[in-house]
Parts: sequence; C-alpha cells; structure tokens
Amino acid sequence: MSNQTQIGFIGLGKMGWPMAKRLVEAGYSLQVLEADQGRCAEFVAQVGGVACTSAKTLAQATNVIITILPTSAIVQSVLEGPDGVLAGLQPNTVLVEMSSGVPSITRHLAQLVSQAGGHLVDAPVSGGVPRAKTGELSIMFGGSNDQLSTLTPILQCMGQAIEPTGDVGSAHAMKALNNLVSAGGFLIGVEALMIGKRFGLSPEKMVDVLNASTGMNNSTQKKFKQFVLSGQFNSGFGLDLMVKDLSIALGIAHETATPTPFSALCRELWAASAQMLGPNQDHTAVAKLTERLAGDSLSRSEGKK
Repeated sequence: MSNQTQIGFIGLGKMGWPMAKRLVEAGYSLQVLEADQGRCAEFVAQVGGVACTSAKTLAQATNVIITILPTSAIVQSVLEGPDGVLAGLQPNTVLVEMSSGVPSITRHLAQLVSQAGGHLVDAPVSGGVPRAKTGELSIMFGGSNDQLSTLTPILQCMGQAIEPTGDVGSAHAMKALNNLVSAGGFLIGVEALMIGKRFGLSPEKMVDVLNASTGMNNSTQKKFKQFVLSGQFNSGFGLDLMVKDLSIALGIAHETATPTPFSALCRELWAASAQMLGPNQDHTAVAKLTERLAGDSLSRSEGKK
C-alpha cells in the first residue's frame, strides 16, 4: 500500500507488540490502542506511533485497522458501541482481524463492518513470539485476491509466508485446525519422551532422533528441548489460548457434523491440564500433565537430582 496508509493497531499483547513494532520500523504511521493504557504509552515511548483513547478515535484517523486480541468476543466489543471502531469507521477502511477467532463470529463481524462501509478480512498468524519479533510469521488470509494484493506489503512486514485460504472466516478455521494438529503432536511427543526415559533412553537424544526421522514435528523441533526439557515452559503462548483454539476447532467439527474422537480427547487433555495447573500457564506446561501421571519428570534439572 502507499505511504499514505494510516494504520490503526489494536492489541499490544505478547504477539501484538512485536508485530506493531515491525510496522513502525517499516515506516508506517501507527495509531495504537491497548486496554492497558500504561502499556500503550510504553509502546509509543519505546517504539513510536500515536496512542489513542478509544477505538472510535483510532478508526477516525486510519484506513487500515489491525486487531489482534484474545477472543472474538473482545474483538466484537471493540467494534461495537458508541466508542467502538464502527462508530468512527471511514469509508472503505479495511479491518484485518489477526486474532485467533471463531469463524462464525468473524463472518458476522464482516457483515457489520460491510454495513458500516468498510471491509473485514481475517489473517491469523502462527509462529509464536520469536517469529513475531523477526517478521517470520505464517499468516493465513481469508478474503478476496484483490484485498490480499492490496494488503500484502503490510502483511509482509510481519510474516514470511502468506497463505490464502478462501473467503472471510476460512483463515480463522484454518488457524484453529492448525493448532489442533500442533496440540496433538505435542501430546503424543511428550508421552513418547516419557516412555523412552523410563525405558532408559535420553530425552535429548530422542528429540535428536525424532528430528532426523518420521516422528519430527513442530514440537520436536522448536519446543521440547527449548521449553520442556529445559524446564523453562516460557514459549510465550498461553495454555488458556491453546484450549480456546482447540474448542474453536471442535466447534467447527460440530457445525460440520464431523466425527472427531481423537480431536475431542486431545482437547479434553489440554483442558484438564489447564484446570490442574491453574491460570497464567504457558502452553508447553501441558507436559506437566504427563509428568504428574507418570510420577516422573522430563526436565534436565530434575534428571540431575
């Protein structure tokens, strides 16, 4: 898009902050909004941009608005109301919904935005905080080819791979299903590591072998040594958010009348872990469920005791 593009960015959480920072560093003018006004002020002081006091004032000053928020319900609350985005939306503004949302709600919000004279596309991301910082996220895109072409320069500041998935809502469906596959791979991988450890294999060596073999997946490559075997459990993506995404995936299954015995079990195990561990846990801490059931630990520090 041209340098006349004025971007509004709503949501400066763990993912939103580095994504917004990438846009500022690329030379875009940003209006930013965050529920925590202190964090918003901190972003402006450290990175740049202009802090807004409401979603309405942000919308009045921009023609592209990016939202990356915890849930679809929060996105909807930011859009609606006398101080919401829709109250200040400029004609032909494009709203880029980058949260991990519920596809049916996303389609409803797209209708509301259209009625207000704008356009909504969904563009959720995958890759976590490390790849958000380097601009190497994978971005799924639900919208028209023309919209994708227009938004590509902005999206390329934040992501390396941009994959069109179809109409509005399709990208949010794909994101939930991606996380379902990722969550399943994590659980089976952790169980395999525990079996191997109790047999006498080194968990570190097992990860190396898996990564050179057909058992390789994202968790074996980027999570097990880094966050589980290290005992750090600090990847930057919350356990509660993973459970939310798995619930979205199961909701899609229900809507499409698709039998999902393994997916349902996967979601229940993650939800049970979240309840067992309590709030504010990293998603990699789900490994503690397997550890507790086995009465054993996979972390290097525990293994040295």
